[in-house]
Amino acid sequence: MRQPDIEIYVKEDFLDELTSWLEQQIGPLQLGEWKGNTRRGTLQAAPPIPLMLVRRAAGRWASIWFDSDATPWATDLECARAVAAGIQREVRCSVGGWEEEQGEADADRWMKVTVEGEEEFIWAQKP
Repeated sequence: MRQPDIEIYVKEDFLDELTSWLEQQIGPLQLGEWKGNTRRGTLQAAPPIPLMLVRRAAGRWASIWFDSDATPWATDLECARAVAAGIQREVRCSVGGWEEEQGEADADRWMKVTVEGEEEFIWAQKP
């Protein structure tokens, strides 16, 4: 089932690699200036895909949020697999579509995706 948006996490050190890969795979990426830890932009695809980068979203991990259901990927996990293979780095994503109404029980369940494979883990965020 296609998710309404896609969110993945990569280490901040690899944001430039990720944005270069996105441009090669999808099309030109127009990014605005950093405003604090946030940078918004648009992938020039058909239709355009708005995205947002957030540094230090989870420790040294940056959030990449594609605010569209028209991405090349149907799910966070599909995106994480493609990016991990494309930039040869670990990518993290939620286990599945989680919404706040579902409660906190599954909120810390995540997937680590690398070229070597995938593994579910608990990503307990410290306040």
